Amino acid sequence: MTTIDEETLSQASALPRADRNRLAALGAFLRAGAVFILLAALVVGFTVAEPAFINIANLMSILQAVSVVAILGAGVTVTLAVGGFDLSIGAVAASSVMAASYAMIVWGFDAYAAVPLVLAFGALVGLVNAFLIVRLRVPDLLATLAMMFLLSGLQLIPTAGRSISAGLTLPDGSKATGAYDPAFLLIGRYSIFGTLPVSVLLMAAVAIALFVLTERTRIGRLLFATGGNEVATRLAGASTVRLKTLAYVISGTLASLGGIVIAARVGRGDISSGGSLLMDSVAAALIGFAVLNLRRPNVLGTIAGAVFVGVLLNGLTMLNAPYYTQDFVKGAVLVGALALTYGLGRTNP
Repeated sequence: MTTIDEETLSQASALPRADRNRLAALGAFLRAGAVFILLAALVVGFTVAEPAFINIANLMSILQAVSVVAILGAGVTVTLAVGGFDLSIGAVAASSVMAASYAMIVWGFDAYAAVPLVLAFGALVGLVNAFLIVRLRVPDLLATLAMMFLLSGLQLIPTAGRSISAGLTLPDGSKATGAYDPAFLLIGRYSIFGTLPVSVLLMAAVAIALFVLTERTRIGRLLFATGGNEVATRLAGASTVRLKTLAYVISGTLASLGGIVIAARVGRGDISSGGSLLMDSVAAALIGFAVLNLRRPNVLGTIAGAVFVGVLLNGLTMLNAPYYTQDFVKGAVLVGALALTYGLGRTNP
């Protein structure tokens, strides 16, 4: 009778298992770092195709361009953490552009009065959203959609649908005598040491503050717990009403901050501002789910998603790709990120 050495058999069976473990570890690494790997590949590819891409001025331009989207996306991320969704952020940002412009051009406010006023406006909108959702139990999508339409129409009423700039003719026929405060314009146009734009610094400050809040504090853990199981969180003694209210107030305030940056950058109250901010910020927040394979809302992932899309679009622009392909590219990136997170990232039973 032929016998098989038990030690040889055990070694033979152990090798495939070790190989499988290595492949599983490699797959986990690729899924966790996929966005960063693709981002590095994009930077290298665009640099080879167009050496001017890696210029520090162009890189800062990319960060400045995505700063508003990243700030708004961070607000979306907080509402996603509590199991909600804020569709009104684009309208809040656009209304904040008009509010800041109206405060300075018509009312003659300076930057130190206009900025707190606009931030308070965003916080108030977030508070109203929270009241509709938490107290009146209106579904979050419906409540914030209604607020989006409300603000989109409200911002046009004070100027009869006209953009706001110096010398604006008011509905009563009089002329506005105010002007943009130079200190306000520095928010969108000034660069520290001639290199680092203030808007990029604001984006970094928002990212760090919200990362600490959501990932390193008890409040952050309760925000995610509310989104995961609201009933269990309430039974554990936490006030889900306050947590949801906090999330929507943060979202509204950050949307207003984004509007302030836009107003300071363009130097006028443009009624068309904020048109694509909703979709871009939501895309950044959803791409963030794939960062580090966390598969949940996370602020740093949202910032990385915004930068990823910004690098992609900037590189395509430098390569003279048609402008009408940009939405397709953003959609393809979002589909790929979600497929990576929920499809390839799924483990076999």
